[in-house]
Amino acid sequence: MMKSSQEYITELRHNIQEVTVDDLQVALMQPEVVLIDVREHEEFTKGHIATAVNFPRGVLEMKLTEHPLVSHHCDPQLALDDLASRDIYLICRSGGRSALAARSLENMGHKNVYSVAGGMAAWESHQYDIVS
Repeated sequence: MMKSSQEYITELRHNIQEVTVDDLQVALMQPEVVLIDVREHEEFTKGHIATAVNFPRGVLEMKLTEHPLVSHHCDPQLALDDLASRDIYLICRSGGRSALAARSLENMGHKNVYSVAGGMAAWESHQYDIVS
């Protein structure tokens, strides 16, 4: 029997690391934390977390080499390895795309990947800061 997208994401959430927006707020106090917003560019420009880099879910895997921590490094492979060792937080509108993105990055070898449950909707409902 086929799974709906919601059933698949619910199942996936049992196999990834999910955090709350409160956890993310605390994590962002650490300068080495990486935050990637996987929403589409149009969503991102309407409001996002100041330190977030926007790589839409559909191109995330191909865009990692464009992350500022990687693209400004003289040795891209060394920079990718460094990125893989960092805590990477993924956020979207509600937590579905970030869960899918978390699984994908884990499959690529990233160890410390966290999907933000509730996404930007939860972030905004907690009245945390956003920029546009």
